[in-house]
Amino acid sequence: MTHAYQEIYLSKAQSVLGDAFDYAVNTCGIPGNDFVKLFIASSVGKRIENGEPACLAGKSGIEIVREIVAETKGQELQIEPQEHFGRSKEYWIGWAAAYYQWYSGRKYGDIFKVISFEDLQKMYHTLHEADITKFADIVDSRIKEHFSETNLKRIRTAYGFTQAELSVRSGVSLRSIQMYEQRNKNINKASVDTVYSLARVLGCTMEDLIER
Repeated sequence: MTHAYQEIYLSKAQSVLGDAFDYAVNTCGIPGNDFVKLFIASSVGKRIENGEPACLAGKSGIEIVREIVAETKGQELQIEPQEHFGRSKEYWIGWAAAYYQWYSGRKYGDIFKVISFEDLQKMYHTLHEADITKFADIVDSRIKEHFSETNLKRIRTAYGFTQAELSVRSGVSLRSIQMYEQRNKNINKASVDTVYSLARVLGCTMEDLIER
């Protein structure tokens, strides 16, 4: 499996997002689902998603929350963090979500579309002391079930093309498109030219068509 970014940044991403969720929910009183929406909508969330060192290095979870709220709501948070003795449930939610995003390479928007903040709260009691890979396996199973369609079919349908139209416009054979969408042929192993041709016609990136 291709991970979202280099593993050397994973621990930092987990601690930053864990602290961010804890501060946002427990100190600032932002409802968990609301903070998830702000996080996904922000450019900060996308930079963490990509493991950008410039975003992670030297920034605390508290600074991340303040930046997210300032960007998405135009408000300045001045609430001082509280002292904690041990990690909260909200910390674990952010920590675990960061791990799965790195592990799967999926976008946070897709992850939280399937696993809500409430779902994660319920999972905490049975999984917070378990190996993190068990959490990743459970979330992976739910997400693959939810996104049963391939990315190619989902994007093609949203764009309004039939398989035949996409074939004519892209130059990729109709049979190949059918096999990619039925998972009888792995688009991840297709030639760069093939994936580029499909992405160009569908107005998306090549990465958008790759299966995680």
